[in-house]
Amino acid sequence: MQYFKTAIILSAASTIALGANTAMAAGGGGGGGSAPSSSAPRYDAAAEYQKGVAALQAKNNKAAVRAFKRTLSVAPRNANAQYLLGVSYIGMDNYKKARKPLEKAIKYNSGLIGAHRDLAITYHKLDMADKAQASLNALTAKDKACGNGCADKAELTKAIAKVKATMNGSDSAHYQPADNMQFASTNSGDLAYMGAVALINEEKFEEAIADLQLASMTFGPHPDILTYLGFANRKLKNFDRAEQYYQAALAVAPEHLGATEYYGELMVERGDIPGAKRKLARLESLCEFGCYEAEELRRWIGDASVS
Repeated sequence: MQYFKTAIILSAASTIALGANTAMAAGGGGGGGSAPSSSAPRYDAAAEYQKGVAALQAKNNKAAVRAFKRTLSVAPRNANAQYLLGVSYIGMDNYKKARKPLEKAIKYNSGLIGAHRDLAITYHKLDMADKAQASLNALTAKDKACGNGCADKAELTKAIAKVKATMNGSDSAHYQPADNMQFASTNSGDLAYMGAVALINEEKFEEAIADLQLASMTFGPHPDILTYLGFANRKLKNFDRAEQYYQAALAVAPEHLGATEYYGELMVERGDIPGAKRKLARLESLCEFGCYEAEELRRWIGDASVS
């Protein structure tokens, strides 16, 4: 069965740009009737994320902080952006400001090994010994659960060694985690994204999520990637996580047809027919002359009403 009816295979250039689905609200030019809170600029979260990555690579930490903050103003739960904001602050030797985004990165994605490592080091630098030890213990527990053959073994081993070296004082050099980061090219990100779509069509949802996470590390909170993460998690019955991804996609691109349709389908699966009908009404308002997404969600609602 072909699951992604509206799947878009994005080129390296078009992946970064959100296109027509992202309505950019320009700031007021003065003299307008809107309140400042409603007329503030709405940033292109994925584009700002890319700017932040480029700034990190150029060792321009101030520009990176600015870009990642703009990303997070639209997508506050994006773990990668939170992590890289923390890394940017560490690059400025500002461990106090690095702490919160690193904590949020782990909260939103506990699998970010680098965030665990850098948070442990940050706690150590802030003389928060108990928290530093707890973070090291978390890494050690991950390593134990990983065993000898898991894909993250080498990264976990290096992370634990780095934290221990910092805590015992044998590694006192200025810490720059960005120096050791290998940011994937846009081409690699595109390949991961397209591979994920293929895996979803083969119903290999867990493998697809891994590839989508790789694409997300490259492109940030792109609405297509977030929508597909929601879809794959939904098929694995991870409904709460799927809902978070759909909400994140719509926060970035409120007019995204695929995210709106699939969120409505999730509501049908959960028995929330009134919620699904609201999503259908939203699609009908976006599709003046009708669209496949509206027809498909209407079919889901109809089938649920009959059963």
